[in-house]
Amino acid sequence: MKKIFTSGFYVMVATVLIVNTATTYKGDHGKYFEISKNIEIFTNLYKELNTYYVDELDPSKLMRTGIDAMLASLDPYTNYISESDIEGYRFITEGKYTGIGAKFKLIDNFPTITETYEETPAQKAGLKPGDIVLEIDGRSAKARTPEDVNDIMKGYPGTNVDLKVERPGEKEPIMLQLTREEVSVPNVPYSGLIGDDIGYAALTTFTREAGKNVADALSKLKAENPNLKGMVLDLRGNGGGLLTEAVNLCNVFIPKDQLVVSIKGKIKDWDRSFNTLGNPVDEEIPLIVLINKNSASASEIVSGTLQDYDRAVLLGQRSYGKGLVQNTHDVGYNAKLKVTTSKYYIPSGRCIQAVSYKDGEPVHIPDDERAVFKTENGRKVLDGGGVKPDVVLDKDENSNILEILDEENLIFNFVTQYVLNHPTIAEPENYHFDDWNGFIKFLEDNNFDYNTELEKILKSLNEKAKEVSYVVDTDIQNLEQKIIAAKRSELEKNKDNIVNEIEKEIVSRYYFQNGKVKISLRNDPEIKESIKLLNNPQRMKEILKK
Repeated sequence: MKKIFTSGFYVMVATVLIVNTATTYKGDHGKYFEISKNIEIFTNLYKELNTYYVDELDPSKLMRTGIDAMLASLDPYTNYISESDIEGYRFITEGKYTGIGAKFKLIDNFPTITETYEETPAQKAGLKPGDIVLEIDGRSAKARTPEDVNDIMKGYPGTNVDLKVERPGEKEPIMLQLTREEVSVPNVPYSGLIGDDIGYAALTTFTREAGKNVADALSKLKAENPNLKGMVLDLRGNGGGLLTEAVNLCNVFIPKDQLVVSIKGKIKDWDRSFNTLGNPVDEEIPLIVLINKNSASASEIVSGTLQDYDRAVLLGQRSYGKGLVQNTHDVGYNAKLKVTTSKYYIPSGRCIQAVSYKDGEPVHIPDDERAVFKTENGRKVLDGGGVKPDVVLDKDENSNILEILDEENLIFNFVTQYVLNHPTIAEPENYHFDDWNGFIKFLEDNNFDYNTELEKILKSLNEKAKEVSYVVDTDIQNLEQKIIAAKRSELEKNKDNIVNEIEKEIVSRYYFQNGKVKISLRNDPEIKESIKLLNNPQRMKEILKK
């Protein structure tokens, strides 16, 4: 096959890049020379590979590999967004995309529906969680990843996609035709009362109108409950989003013209501060903000700012630790570069950015290595490595049984069978799962077992013993029997947590995301602690004092 890229083409590209670079760095001749030299080397290398490499290469794929490797050497948030990734980027920023409104997971080598959103093409066409996608537009879906499926499902509004699905309980496959629409996923999936005159709102992402939607939820709660005595804002698992929406959300609870966040970077002309612009919905109502290790970025701006002004009590676990700001830049052909341009600083002056990363995750920083700042009331707060709650509730992470049940899709598959025999269930607030023995039998029928770390060590020990002719078989067998007994008791020990997960999965099949949030609140220890705290105004004041 004839190469479509000539030497002249690469020289032209190099020349354009060098000229553009010169324009950008005309004040720094040493840096300009190094950049232009390395761009020329890279261009020549790219040309030689495409021209002479023994196998045919895809120039776009080769360049994407180079781009990804280059960005991987920086922070985890500087990313290249290709034209095919734009719909996903739009969903992150706007909460909207064009598609069918369903989530997929690869189970037993076929993409399987795990969730459908209400009033979307998937739900309207009758797709259900548990449906196994066999074909998409007449082509086999076998081994296609969720990313592959999502790319196929996205397209122009009004266009169709044909699915052949296998549904549990049905003998023959089902053919469905779905019409793509703009899908809007609400960033406030639920708000309401969680106790006597205590309000609650969950914010899942900082997409457009996040601040307005929380403000509307609070206004509605106040209108319907004149004696509202407290509010819980749930930012657990919220990975962030638009910085402006973080400012808007803070403005729901703090006055106009209050500093929320400052951003500072290499280009000083881009440094700026963001203040609240309007009047708050309520700057007096007692407020608790829930955060955990997956609350990041905009969630940390909001929680940290409200902590700095002593406006809210933070409850939960230390947040993620992302204090970096990204901007997007067009790089041609509908592609974008999302690049970290600055760090953000909240009102006390602290930056909560993690200092280092391992495998793309922030590394924990001990408190004695973090700088001390002070809140408006004079309380000590720390920078770096996330926001530490005022009330820390440690999660019980000793058992990995829930993680294993999820990895093996056992709760999901059990609920799929359960739904076949239960056409309806009670409202989320009144539903209780009461078939624990049925779940245990399901695990037994599916030969559920898992290897603990200790079992892996024993197996290795046994093999080593045989190599050196030590006789330890009886001792190891005794230990293995004890481990088996301990694993059986571990299911019972974690019964409450497992039942909670089963209830959430069951309710989501009938009442979608809204119902799932409702039932998850019922047995939530952090919600219980929040209610207890808001019913003790004196304790709230003591926490927020110097």
